[in-house]
Amino acid sequence: MKSTLLAAGFLLTAHPLLAQGLLPYDDPARVANGETLYAENCAACHGADLAGQPDWQVRDADGYLPAPPHDTSGHTWHHPDALLVRIVTEGTEALVGGTYKSRMAGYGDILSQAEIMDILAYIKSTWPAQVIEMHNDINARAASN
Repeated sequence: MKSTLLAAGFLLTAHPLLAQGLLPYDDPARVANGETLYAENCAACHGADLAGQPDWQVRDADGYLPAPPHDTSGHTWHHPDALLVRIVTEGTEALVGGTYKSRMAGYGDILSQAEIMDILAYIKSTWPAQVIEMHNDINARAASN
């Protein structure tokens, strides 16, 4: 799993053509597969409409944040593809570390890297063209660092 993430990170930085990112958001078959996988694995928390849980920016009594939206009202599109893949693969708590509390489990033992990228491609495919362009710019900046 870690070698796949390292390879993805290397490809993103080594090939300027991949600066648009890793997600196949313009591949109808991959997006359709991602939509199905999202419904099966993500919608229960993040919403079938990608709207997340109510008050997603306010910690609950146990210190957890509700599941954020993946539509443009959330912050998913603010992160480069490689980070999004890591969040879904490893889980937010494992990725952030320290005392950070999250109910977002890692799916790396449940879904393949291709399936994770398909889910993220589906999410990205729902964003307006202007947000996709801004996300591609985020990927390009990440690739140049």
